[in-house]
Amino acid sequence: MTTSLYYLGPRGTFTHQAAMLAAPRLNAIRRAMAAASPAPSSAAPSSAAPCDGTDLAIVEAPTAADIFERVSRHEGWGVIAWENNVEGYVVPNLDALLDARDVVGIDRVSVDIAFDAFVSDDHGELTEAAAHPHGLAQCAGFLRTRGLRPHPADSNAAACRDIGPHQVALGPRLCGDLYGLQTLERNVQDFQGARTDFLVIVPRGTARAYLEAERRLDADADHYESILGLVPLHTGPGTVATMLDVLRDAGLNMTSFISRPIKGRDGTYSFIATIDAAPWKPSFREALRGMTTSDTWAKTLAVYERRDRPDPPISAWMLPDGGVRPGDDGAGGTSDADGAPTAGEDRKTRQEREERELLWR
Repeated sequence: MTTSLYYLGPRGTFTHQAAMLAAPRLNAIRRAMAAASPAPSSAAPSSAAPCDGTDLAIVEAPTAADIFERVSRHEGWGVIAWENNVEGYVVPNLDALLDARDVVGIDRVSVDIAFDAFVSDDHGELTEAAAHPHGLAQCAGFLRTRGLRPHPADSNAAACRDIGPHQVALGPRLCGDLYGLQTLERNVQDFQGARTDFLVIVPRGTARAYLEAERRLDADADHYESILGLVPLHTGPGTVATMLDVLRDAGLNMTSFISRPIKGRDGTYSFIATIDAAPWKPSFREALRGMTTSDTWAKTLAVYERRDRPDPPISAWMLPDGGVRPGDDGAGGTSDADGAPTAGEDRKTRQEREERELLWR
């Protein structure tokens, strides 16, 4: 029986592109899973259906919530948007993965993001721009220049499919041909080099078999990354520091750490950590044991083979305006607020001035 790989439709979304990009590798590992699967036995029930090795059928779904629901019911696999290097994490999907009972990520796929602006053949005066909220945010400069009101859509491709006579639809280039639209302008995104990472999600029982097959298929592939959900059961000073101390003491490299409010509960948060290790590594297991024995709930949200990650320096032009930078006079020099040297200051006066400058820069 063919297994479906669900993506956020309609055709032409960035999620559709991610599904097509991920499918060849997923299918190769599915064949390895099938080769290693024992014959079905009613005496040995499993939480994961046996993999027959057939290629995945790429199928559109109406919403990301529907993808999570189908995966949790063991009706197929899914692809969801996870993180964008312009707008950050896709929060609804992050929350859904944290809350999902039987869903985990097994692969991470990157897609280059570029937006073209489309109009219908019979368009009138253009007053709105339609796209997914992340798409609208990534093309904010174009909207301002054109004087267009933002109109959120379920997806960028849906905005192109359902375009109105007064709308400009923002979406991937292939949507122009798919939906018979005119191109008003190309590459209207604010930032060049934008990328979105997507997670492939499966039932938890399937994930274990998949990862075992992946490691057999590529014996050298032992560099994995894990996404961990953490909720401290007690709050107060030092709570977060204690969690981070456990990871540090275990020698684990953490590449991302964010917080999400526990909805409707003031002062309570869940934390999502991305760690350069797999759960089967002794250091990871020790860290997990250390946190869960110190009043912290933990849940593995994703485990996938780590891709090469750039480690570029942060150039001065990347920094926000204001603030204190290394070497600034306000961090220890003897200049006034305009940068000119200040003569005749005693030590106390200079200290007060420098503290004031650090605070208000």
